[in-house]
Amino acid sequence: MKMKNLKYIILSVFACLSLSSCDLLLPGSIVNPNVSDDTFLESDNAMQAWVNGANRSFAVAVGNYCMLMEILSDNYFNNYSRSSQVFDIPRILYTDTDVADLQRYVGMLRETADYGLGPVADADPATTQEDLFNLYYIKAFSFILGGEHFRGLPDTEGGEIRTWQEYLHTALEVLDRTLEYAGTDEEKAFVHTLKARVYYRLGDRENASAEAVVALGLSSDFVRQVEFDGDNAVNNPIQEAVWGTWFQPLPRLDFLDPKYFQLSATEQRPINIAKAEENYLILAEASLAAMDEAGAKDYMRQLLVLVKSRPVQDGINDQLEGRFNGGFKHYPDSPEYKVAASAGEPFREGLVLDRRKPALISIPYISGTSVTDEMIDNASGIDGTLELLYLMRQEIFFAEGRRAADLGIRLPVCEVEAANNPSAAGYTDAVIPPFIPLNQGMDDFTMDEAAKEVTITYNMNRIIVENKSSGYVAPFF
Repeated sequence: MKMKNLKYIILSVFACLSLSSCDLLLPGSIVNPNVSDDTFLESDNAMQAWVNGANRSFAVAVGNYCMLMEILSDNYFNNYSRSSQVFDIPRILYTDTDVADLQRYVGMLRETADYGLGPVADADPATTQEDLFNLYYIKAFSFILGGEHFRGLPDTEGGEIRTWQEYLHTALEVLDRTLEYAGTDEEKAFVHTLKARVYYRLGDRENASAEAVVALGLSSDFVRQVEFDGDNAVNNPIQEAVWGTWFQPLPRLDFLDPKYFQLSATEQRPINIAKAEENYLILAEASLAAMDEAGAKDYMRQLLVLVKSRPVQDGINDQLEGRFNGGFKHYPDSPEYKVAASAGEPFREGLVLDRRKPALISIPYISGTSVTDEMIDNASGIDGTLELLYLMRQEIFFAEGRRAADLGIRLPVCEVEAANNPSAAGYTDAVIPPFIPLNQGMDDFTMDEAAKEVTITYNMNRIIVENKSSGYVAPFF
């Protein structure tokens, strides 16, 4: 990754974007030959301009991660789209341009943050604590993205590949620096939640639980989002995919779609990057790993109270969803349909919305779940409760790009990295656990239109539990 002169200006903001280790420019970048490093650093409000540009870059990166990670999982099927089809198989090749793009975003965010924390902060006396907090959490998030989704990546220009574990440990170091600049309880809760997430992924039950407790003590209902700006063409990539009918949800998740709706011509919905719900999920899973079923259920009930308090958008006109118009598969479009998580499991009502004219739908846009208190009470044993917990994780993090990591899927380094970095030789194959169904199996279901019954082929939450000791999934086990 090379931070050259500030020639790469994102549209109208004075924020440079770097070349990634895959030597690619971000889409939408233009070259301004009249702006140099010195010119920019000597300008008024350099830090504010830089932070604005960094936030824009962060939003675009998060949006693209969400879009691609969702089709890589069982959450969405790419039913008709111009974007990658092979992630749905899943087939992940180091030559895939989507892999290159995702790697590029990690490096770009890190370098953008570093330049802001270094030369820009040194040059601009108006730099605030909030500016530094903003840049530090973007830097930390770049390491979280790399650590959760890749086998390994370089963390410096031309550097050796670092394992995903090393990436996450670096994320912890940066998050500790971020905490020094957090000014409110919600900002602190946000950072501690990210630390809990990192420790969770590393399988560190004790520290993950401790950070989750601290976060909840600071705020039991916070939400941190990235914002988009439709008036200035800063669009949410996954919104276009789910609102534009390209992606279709697994039928058991139908009631959560579209999380990113559009109520006006330029509206671009924000994406949740952290929320209090995650801490309850971590504490519940930690309890189950400690064989404390009762404790886990208590956390799950508390979580359910929080989810029920989250807002719901009513009156969404989803007539353009086109469930039976084009695409590769037909999807249920009526609440008459009942859905089974797999063959032999009971059919459940209330999972499919009425998308027929003139019906309007209601969608939870922070968190939603189909799990009830009764289901928690009736969950049987550690494995039964863990399966229900993973259903809650799937539903609560739906369309937020989190599911692929829970399934143990990891990306390889990109092709250019492999060609130019000798240490990349062992990182060119994706990690797709052997229990992951191939040939679009994760998205597969059968639909009996006469009986109004849908049967999902694979209950991936049960498969996660069955493989909890494999080393791929369920980090606490």
